[in-house]
Amino acid sequence: MKTSRRTFIRTGAMAVAATALMGRSAPAVQKKKGIVGLQLYSVRQEMNKDPLGSLTQLKNMGWEYVEHASYVNRKFYGWEAREFRKVLDDLGLKMISGHTVMGRQHWDETAKDFSDSWKYTIEDAGVLGQKYVVSPSMDGSMRKTHDDFMRYMDVFNKCGELCQKQGMKFGYHNHDFEFSERLNNEQLFDIMMRSIDPALVVIQLDIGNMYNGGAVAMDVVKQYPGRFENIHVKDTIEAKTGNAKYESCIVGEGIANVKEVLDFASRTGSGEVNIVEQESYQGRAPMDCMKINLQVMRDWGY
Repeated sequence: MKTSRRTFIRTGAMAVAATALMGRSAPAVQKKKGIVGLQLYSVRQEMNKDPLGSLTQLKNMGWEYVEHASYVNRKFYGWEAREFRKVLDDLGLKMISGHTVMGRQHWDETAKDFSDSWKYTIEDAGVLGQKYVVSPSMDGSMRKTHDDFMRYMDVFNKCGELCQKQGMKFGYHNHDFEFSERLNNEQLFDIMMRSIDPALVVIQLDIGNMYNGGAVAMDVVKQYPGRFENIHVKDTIEAKTGNAKYESCIVGEGIANVKEVLDFASRTGSGEVNIVEQESYQGRAPMDCMKINLQVMRDWGY
């Protein structure tokens, strides 16, 4: 069939218009609300027995980012920093963050400087490509008095400066005592939020841990909007055993209103990094729980 140039142009224009209309009516691909990672303490027994096999299994589930919880004698799960970086690169995993306790022994008050062991900690974290170096606890001696606590808030800021030289931030991960203990009639958590420099130090808000301290996650993220770029995504239920009132569970199955907390955080400038942690499993296999956790986060748009 012979087609005139006018007919060809008209037909082409109609096709372009139809394509544009389809583009407008087709559902847009939803942008994810933030990075989703996994704290490897969630599968601690598996990582202790077979770290390479466990990391491979997690990658095959769809996890892309992880946070370590094992750094001993400059080794991560038995690997030196460069060895571990190669393992991660070969698997296609990224170590976004890591947990290493910073204690009193890491700061020399006389020399006003960090110990060599802590400097190595920062150096090795940089080799892994971490964005955050997070201390997951605080020794009781660091918070006996208000002056002690304020001195270590200053050390936290100095550690942030040290991390900044390698393109990282220092972080602190809360438990429950930060909400239940007070100094000078002020909650420890509020003192921390007032004292740290947010350009250098982040509070990695664990939205499950705080329940044992009498705090509620939504109240905290509303009190400090935009302050939690790195969140530990942890749901919680009443514990059947042990001394604590609450224990962790699969996200979305507990009382922490995790989705609402994350959505509010995302809307108000927090939640750039969302790291899932589950420490109790209610009779399920940890790896099975991690698969469900990732699917829940994906279903929520993360």
